This record gives sequence, C-alpha cells and structure tokens, in this order.
Amino acid sequence: MSVRFTVSKTEEDVESGNHVDDGPNIEIVDCECPVDHGGGTKKYGDGKNESSPFMGSDGVRDKNLALYEDEIDHRPKVSSLLSSLANYKMLPEHTQEKRESTSTEPKSSPQMGTFMGVYLPCLQNILGVILFIRLSWIVGTAGAIGSFFIVLICCCTTLLTAVSMSAIATNGVVPAGGSYFMISRALGPEFGGAVGILFFLGTTFASAMYILGAIEILLIYIAPQMSLFGDITGIGASQSPAMLNNMRVYGTAILFCLCTLVFVGVKYVNKCALLFLMCVILSIFSIFIGFFIPKEVEFCEMNGNIALQKGSSVQSDCSFVNETGYPTEMGLLYCTPDVNNTCEEYWGGQTLKWELAIPGLGRGEIGENKKGYYRESGDVLPRQKGVNNQVSADITASFTLLLAIFFPSVTGIMAGSNRSGDLKNAQFSIPRGTIGAIITTSLIYLISVLFFAGTTRGEVLRDKYGESIGGGLLAARTCWPNEWVVLIGSFLSTVGAGLQSLTGAPRLLQAIAKDNIIPFLRVFGKGSKTGEPTWALLLTFMISEMGILIASLDLVAPIITMFFLMCYMFVNLACALQTLLRTPNWRPRFVYYHWILSGLGVGMCVALMFISSWYYAIAAMVLAGCIYKYIEFQGAEKEWGDGIRGLNLQAARYSLLRLELGPAHTKNWRPQILVMCKLDDDLMPKHRKLLTFASQLKAGKGFTQVTSVIKGDFLQKYGESKAAEQELRKMMMEEKVKGFVNVLVASNVTDGLTSSLQLCGLGGLKHNTVVLGWPYGWRQSEDIKSWKVFLDTVRAVSASHDALLVPKNITLYPSNAERLEGYIDIWWIVHDGGMLMLLPFLLKQHKVWKNCKLRIYTVAQLEDNSVQMKKDLSTFLYHLRIDAMIEVVEMTTSDISAYTYERTLMMEQRTQLLREMKLSRTEKKRVVQSVIDLHHLASGTDLNVQRERKVRFQQQESSPFDEEVIKDNEENEEDEGGEKVIEETPLADVSLPSESGSAENTPREEDTSQNEAKKDDDEDDEKLLNLKPSESNVRRMHTAVKLNEVIVEKSHKAQLVILNLPGPPKAKAAEHNYMEYLEVLTEGLERVLMVRGGGREVITIYS
Repeated sequence: MSVRFTVSKTEEDVESGNHVDDGPNIEIVDCECPVDHGGGTKKYGDGKNESSPFMGSDGVRDKNLALYEDEIDHRPKVSSLLSSLANYKMLPEHTQEKRESTSTEPKSSPQMGTFMGVYLPCLQNILGVILFIRLSWIVGTAGAIGSFFIVLICCCTTLLTAVSMSAIATNGVVPAGGSYFMISRALGPEFGGAVGILFFLGTTFASAMYILGAIEILLIYIAPQMSLFGDITGIGASQSPAMLNNMRVYGTAILFCLCTLVFVGVKYVNKCALLFLMCVILSIFSIFIGFFIPKEVEFCEMNGNIALQKGSSVQSDCSFVNETGYPTEMGLLYCTPDVNNTCEEYWGGQTLKWELAIPGLGRGEIGENKKGYYRESGDVLPRQKGVNNQVSADITASFTLLLAIFFPSVTGIMAGSNRSGDLKNAQFSIPRGTIGAIITTSLIYLISVLFFAGTTRGEVLRDKYGESIGGGLLAARTCWPNEWVVLIGSFLSTVGAGLQSLTGAPRLLQAIAKDNIIPFLRVFGKGSKTGEPTWALLLTFMISEMGILIASLDLVAPIITMFFLMCYMFVNLACALQTLLRTPNWRPRFVYYHWILSGLGVGMCVALMFISSWYYAIAAMVLAGCIYKYIEFQGAEKEWGDGIRGLNLQAARYSLLRLELGPAHTKNWRPQILVMCKLDDDLMPKHRKLLTFASQLKAGKGFTQVTSVIKGDFLQKYGESKAAEQELRKMMMEEKVKGFVNVLVASNVTDGLTSSLQLCGLGGLKHNTVVLGWPYGWRQSEDIKSWKVFLDTVRAVSASHDALLVPKNITLYPSNAERLEGYIDIWWIVHDGGMLMLLPFLLKQHKVWKNCKLRIYTVAQLEDNSVQMKKDLSTFLYHLRIDAMIEVVEMTTSDISAYTYERTLMMEQRTQLLREMKLSRTEKKRVVQSVIDLHHLASGTDLNVQRERKVRFQQQESSPFDEEVIKDNEENEEDEGGEKVIEETPLADVSLPSESGSAENTPREEDTSQNEAKKDDDEDDEKLLNLKPSESNVRRMHTAVKLNEVIVEKSHKAQLVILNLPGPPKAKAAEHNYMEYLEVLTEGLERVLMVRGGGREVITIYS
C-alpha cells in the first residue's frame, strides 16, 4: 500500500519567523517513519505556517505549488491568467469599454468571418464605378499594352501593400481602427495620426466619387429625363453646367440617404451590402459572357478612325446626301451648299459608313487597339481638333492622368481592416480575405482590359460617354442578355461601394479621436448608445459633400489617389522597418513577407504619387507633415573627431534623452542584458558559456553589459581590474557579444554586485534582465559565501524589478558552432509578465536553436478545468503568434510521499548540524576569554583585574543559519568607535591552585569537563534524531519533488528546460532550505534555465 500523508488543522503547528496560522497538520499513514503514538492526530514540526494563497474553497491548501505561494500575490497562477485572457475584447489596449448600465448581461462578441467581413467588402469596394464607366475609355486612350501596364502597376502596388498589411495585422490583435491602428502602433502616434487623417480623407472622398459615378450612370444612361436643369442629351451636354448641377443635387440626396442608413447601424449596412455585391457579381458575369457573343451595335465612322455622335438609328444619319441627292442633316452640319458646289467636293472626299461597334473576338481588334491615342481637350485625334458632331476628348489625357483616375478602383483593399473591430478573428480574416479579393479583382481587371481591346472598335472605346452608340454605356451594350442588367447592377454596386466607404471612414476617425493624439478631434470619439460614431459620421458627411460639390469624377479621383498612396506607402514602410529592426514583438503569423517586398512597395507608391500628379503629391506630403508636427508638439503624449562621429554622438545624445521621457511600451520591450560574470584566480571568466548564452539570446542584436567584481582595495586592484576588462572584451569578441564591460573593485563581493546592479547603464539605456550563474558545489563547501552571494544577488535583482535568468549546468549549454534539434520545453507555473514565452522565441532567432520546436507545459490543480485551460492557452498562444505544442499536466493529488518527508527531514537535520558547527558570537567570546584566563593563570596575573575588563570584537558577518546570531546583531549596540561591545561574561570560576596541590586538582577538573562535553554531545545527537520537519518545509519540498518528477518524465530529452524561479525566502533562516528546493526541483535535467520576471508585462497580443 502506498505511503501518503493526510491533512488536518492544528493551532500548535508554527514555524519560526512567521505569524501564527491555522494551517493544516500532516498525519502519516502507512509509513514506517518514527512518529509519536501518544494518541490523537500525529503532528510534526515546531514552526508556524506561512500564509498561503493556494487555498481552495474547501479550505485545503494547494501543496502542489506551495513552493510558489509567495509569488501569487503579484504573479497569478496560469489558470487564472488564461481565463482572463481567453475572452479579450477587440478594443485598443489603452482604452476601456464604457458601460452604459450596471447590467451584467454578456455582450455578444463580433461574429463576422473572412468571407462576409473582409472578402466581400473588399470585393465590393474594389469593383466599383471605374470598372463600369471608365475602364473601356482608359483602354481606348492608352491602348491595350498601356492600359494593361496601368492596371498591372496598380494591382501590384496594392498586392505588395496587402502583403505588408497582412504581416502587420497578424502581428497581434487588431482592434477597431484598421490601417490607422497598424501604422500608429508600428511607426508611432505622429506618423500614425498623419497617415490616419489622410486615409480618412481618402476614404471620405472615395464615397463622394462612388456617389458621383452612380449619378452619372443614372442621369446619362438610365434616366436622362430626370434632369432638373434642362436637357442633358445634346452634344457635349455630359459636361454642361446643367449636368454638374444635377450631380450636385442628386449626389447630396443620395449621400444623405446613405448616411442615414449608416447611422441606423452597421448590421443594416451588411444586409444591404450583400444585395449590392450580388449586383456587382451578376453584372460582371453578364459582361464576361457578352464578350463572347457578337453584338449588332453600330456606330457611324468617318474616314475610318473618327466616331460621330449618333442621334437616331436610321441609315440616312451616316451620310452627307440621301438617295435623291439632297444633303442630309449631317451633310448640312458639315457644309452649307453654295453655287460653287464646294460641298460636293468636301462630301466626296470624306468616307462615312456604319460599322459594328462591338465586332467580337477574332476580328483583329486587339491589334488595332494595341497603341494609345492620347488627346488634348477638344481633339478628335491626336493633334486634330474635333468639329461638329465628332466625338472628341473632354479632358487632356496622359498616361499619368489615366493612372491617377484608375488607381482608386483598386483602393478598396482596406475595407476589411477598417472593420477589424467587428471581425471574429481579425488575424485570420484580414490576410486571407484581402489578398483573395485583390487576386480576384486583379484578374477581373486584367482580363477585362484584354477583352475590351479585343472585341470593341477603338473609336468607340475612346468615347467616354457612349455618344457614338446613342448615349449608351459600353459595358452595358457589351453584356448579355440585356443592357439593363449592367445598368441597374452598376448603379446599385456603385451606391453600395459608397455605402461601404461611409461605413469605414467614421469608424476610422473615431479610432483616431479615441487615441486622443489630436486634441480638437476628441469630440468625434463619442458615439451613440449603440456604439455608432455619430459625430464622426457627421464630419464625414460634410467632407463628402465637398467632393460632391466638385461634381466631376475625373477631378475627384486624383485626390483620392494621393491619399491612398500615402497610406499604402506608410503601411509598407512600417512592415519594412519592423522586419529590419527584428523587434521581439515582431512575430507575424503571416510568413509570406520580406522587407524587400515592402521596400519595393514603398518605392512604387512614391513613384505613382509623383507620376500621377506631382503637385497633388507635394500637397499631400505637406498636409501629412503639418499633421505630424501638430501631433508632435500639441497632441497628447503617447507611449506607444570627424563629422560622422560628431553626428553619431548627437544622435546618441538625442536618443538617450528621448529614452528618459518614460518607460518603454510593452511592444518595444526587449531584454537588455547584464551578465554577472565570475572571475577565477587568473582574472579569466569562470563560465565562458554565460557569454555564449547571452549572444544566443540577443541573436546579434540589442545591448549587453558584462560586469565582474574583484574583492579588495581599489587603489591596489586598479591594474587587475583593467586586465580583467581586457580579458572580458576579448572573450566577448570571440563569442560575438556586442556590448560593454565593467569591472568593479569592492571590499565585499555582494556589495559590489549590488552596486553594479544599480549603476550599470546610462540614462534610459539600462539593463532590464540579469544573467546570474548558479553556485556550483555549494553543498560541499563549508563557506556560506558559496551560496550567500548568489542568494543576496537574487534578492537585489528582485528589489530592482529586473528580470533574472539563472542557467544551471551552464557547461552543458551549446556553443555558437553547434546546431541543436529537438524541443525547448517551457514549464509555465506562474505568470511572470511573459518572460517564459518571450525567451524561447528569442533563442529560436539564433542559428543554434533555430531548428528546435517549442513545447509548453502548465500545471492544472484540482479546482482547474484542464480541458478549458488547454483551450485558453491555445487561444493565448495564437494571439501571441507563437507556435508551440501545448500540454496541461494535472497535479490533483496532495498526498505527501514518505520520500518527500525523509528528504525534508534530511535537509533540516543538515541545516541543524551546520548551525551547531557554527559557533555563536557568545561562544566565540567565551573561547577567547578562556584562552586569556589560561594565559594569565600561567603568568600569575590576578584574575580580579581581568574580570573588570571587556573584550571588544570587530563586527563580523552573521551566518544565515544561526538565528541566535541574527538576534544578537539586532540587540547589540554600537559604541562611538563603530565597534560592537559584547556584554561582559564573568571569567570561568577557576581556583588558583597552590604549588603543592596543583598536580592533584588539575586531572579531576579535566575529567569533569570531559564528562560535561560528552553529555552535551549526547544531547545534541538525541535532538537531531528526534527532529521533526516543519509543515511549511514539507509542503515546499513536496512541490519541488512533484514538479521535478513530472518535468523529468516529460522533458528529460529536451534540449532546454525553462521554468519559473521561485522567489527568495523572506526569512533568513530559510535561505539554506531555498537552495535545497532549487536543487531538488532541477535534479536529473541537463540544461535548465530558471526565470524570474521583473514585475512588468514584456509580451502583448496587440499589434
């Protein structure tokens, strides 16, 4: 039958150095251990319990984690942490969700997936107005090759931007704010605010562009009779003042209706969006089917390359004279007959005939349309002015203008990221939905360019408003089965795209306002009771109305291009900088990115800005610069020799001063390491692998300091300190450690290390992580300094709130030339700010550990749901972008084995034995006093004189084993000279022997003293044999033994085991036991890294 312990309460179980607690008592069941059978519950230990937070609802202590019970007040258990992180809310990390009422009803979390939340909105925004009313004109003007190149450049730019955006979006949780949130968190509030405002303006003007396109389709192609300001069907009426006024009035009306729908709620927008998207898809399918079916659509062609406006469908409209020889209306339009018959000569020199406007595929049209026809305003052909009813250019066209007009048609790629706050899983949905939508629409655009060029006459393609085919929309005339499918579909889809823009823009402005980086925008952060951005929507309406008052889609499009290109440029720049800097927080789940692709995206955006319109580009940059400087100086503070050498010094000075402004954000936290390196007698580093480990942890990046302490006087040891510095620098170069060396000379090693801990670093460039070697051989050494220095340093590091890394068995750690394969096991017992999660990620950046995989183990107690813990931990790691195997180890039993009891008993017996081996201060004084007495007895000095004297001792270090010494140190008072006076102890009662009796008395006294000494030894031996361990020590030893068992079982083949370092004991008397616990905890493991966090979060799920 197994040996176990049961738990019962007692009031007598107390432990030295702590308050009385009604903790449990342990009863030994089925054990051969010596116990008291006097009756009742068998109790052990003579100490009182420390208060333990590991207390279940039934009042029973959690012995399985008793070793970490001092940590729980400020370092929660993993199960508690995971349960709080599992259901995070999609809000920026510095904002709080406002509670409108005290109701405890749970709010439904966002449930939009990839298809509905990202893919469809992007598809709808990208496939907007340009495809239906401008793409064919761009193909006719730029030619098949030029237009294909224009579309390809724009699609490649957006694809590169989407790749960068996917990397940023998957580098943490993306709350509401989308692209603004990603840029501001990657480049800072100044850049983020500037680009966010530009992107807001671009999205708002895009809504105006979509609405203007919808009005153009409605009034020109669907219902011209709806004009409120006269006829708009005549020659050139498409750009007449009457048409512009119509667009302003109808545009304002539609804008008001759409804003009202957005105000009602985003769920209604989503319902309408699906209808609008179906219209887009149906229209595109109709057009693509129509490309393969020839159309009987004719136009009147003059001289083989000029299209004439078509007023009716009768044959006489395409001739100068009729069958009877009389001039037609067209003939009279071009020439007035006179007596000289000049008109007949003119008419005879011109060729007029009906031609098929859409001959279809296989007619050689793509060869005719491969070159471009760039015309100035009023030209019918390049450098040829149009007359009468010839279809001429309404604006001066160029490659750059066509690029600027077309680019807004690919700018809907951030429709999904702007809705990140409404997505169920933004990290999963944004990359897949956005890139999928870009690839889909890019293929549609490129195929459409080739089909338009291969099926339609060039003269008709260059006819922007379809005047040569009776005022019809070319895309509608191309479709099958009826042109109304595309007319209605394009109108609804364009309105839907405007609705999507009006949905995203206010939310973007609300996110900027909530960040409070631009004070005067603070009011726009408020919303309605349903959360809708009411005030931001009002401002969006006003700005969009400004675009509608321009009343020209071709004039609004270049403005939108600049705003979006600026935003895309900074998205690519943010990704490139994060990749090159290799910050620890940069761990995108999307792996198909590279800084070269992001850099190419930056270059293409800048080039397109200046190619499209250099003055618009300069204006956009000036506006962004003004916003940047305003945020820098007026906005709210957010945490988020030679000339070259002089420049470096100035840059370093500026950077150090900036670092002093405040603590670093969690995302910017990285380990700045202070390596405490012990020197041997030859002033060489005793453990070279400490430097190797530091180099692997930093992966060649960051800041490292190496410090050592030489015991002695600085005036005498100065030369040795400089020699030691040289040796350390040499070894750092060999191990490729980039950093600085500091060797301190101190009279005491502990004081020297504590001073280094406080003084190393400059300004804000200070260490936050300490690497400390393990005190090997401390058990075999009689000198307490072998482990006392280590423990004092652990306390000092904890007091300074720095992280602590203690690599054990450092000689077994790999060199930089090795390549390890296997597992890095993380035993996550208490939450320490994320150090245990961050360290293996940093190690894997180095080539030594690159091929290792991560396994994370956490401990489930009796009250924990291990299945839920594993699920929550998986969710947590997913948001941290860390790939690891997960296992929850159940430690539900609290029975204490006989081995644990015996191990604790041996530890306490050893501690007691060491106490007795150490002489107390009083005993030392007595020995010295006895020597003085014997000396004066031999010299015949009067003892009465000696009794009047006091013996003075220099203050010495007290032993942590000896509690009496500690009490003596507290009770003794210092005299004026700084020396402590030991109270006078009377001299031994020694009778002065007479000369005649000295030989007889001396042997008798010696026998008596020997008997007393033997009696004392027997009492001490009996005390050791009857010693019973305290309950607190048994519980801690139980934790160490149980954890060691499961760690060895699970991780005995792991290349590295990383686990929490328990906090140092508060009581001095428990220091030796603490070292024993650590030894038991790590027994049987080759490479162990014990980690203790610094009390702050070092890893975050946010981008």
